[in-house]
Amino acid sequence: MGVDSLGYVAFNVSTFDKWRELLVKVFGMEERARVSSDALDFRLDEYHHRISLYPTGEDSVAVIGWEVGCPDRLEAFVADLRARGVEVSAGSRALCDERKVKTVYHYTCPMIGCPTEIYYGPLVSNTPFAPGRGVTGYKTGALGLGHVVFWVKDLPASLAFYREVMGFDISDYIAWDDNDAVFLHCNPRHHTLALMAEAEGRPAGAFQHLMVESASLDDVGYGYDIVRDLGIPVAIEPGKHSNDHMQSFYLKSPSGFWIEYGFGGREIGPDWEIKNYDQPMLWGHRMVGA
Repeated sequence: MGVDSLGYVAFNVSTFDKWRELLVKVFGMEERARVSSDALDFRLDEYHHRISLYPTGEDSVAVIGWEVGCPDRLEAFVADLRARGVEVSAGSRALCDERKVKTVYHYTCPMIGCPTEIYYGPLVSNTPFAPGRGVTGYKTGALGLGHVVFWVKDLPASLAFYREVMGFDISDYIAWDDNDAVFLHCNPRHHTLALMAEAEGRPAGAFQHLMVESASLDDVGYGYDIVRDLGIPVAIEPGKHSNDHMQSFYLKSPSGFWIEYGFGGREIGPDWEIKNYDQPMLWGHRMVGA
């Protein structure tokens, strides 16, 4: 029991036009307007959308949506959360229509404090993905949208919750400088979630980054050039990670948290061995300004 993939993310944003430019011009996502709403959805594969923006005048994670493959497993999951004292509410028909899913439940993650939804039955569009720029596409499907990273107050307790309740397994660990991180998978993607111990300037509950994985290294390279041309701040230069072997760079979103644009991440197989790394990069990935 547990979640199968990262289904969608939604953000409250104060700089709506900058976000729109970023998602369309850099990542080539397809913009999808809503009826009677200023919010926008963005498509990057066969799903109706994976990312939503709400122009609220603030900057925060509006929701993290975790997909569950069938209704019976979803109901069992909800029952388990409630048995553990988590307050879970059924989403209204209006919320299901907004998320483009059959059934959705929402709650606040007791470990991260993030608005969270679990759902099944995503709407799949019968028209091809129409990218905002010439991109090959994204590695999604059963692997989900990508991965998310949060800082947490109690790393062991958070790890236990996401393993025992959410159904994640450990991929590996990285500890470097004053950073302590554990990487977790719920499908063959190397990690769909990473948890990092809080530290000075990195408070518990804060969102660190979202990763999306391209189907082409050239798309990432072109995206890096576009980021530089548009003057979008780069947080970490191109490089390759030690644990998942992702070739990527990190940019600073208009809301402050980072987005990783990557290619070539390895997948978890039946013979996977958990390792503990002493640095996050094999090469590159230098902090800008460091």
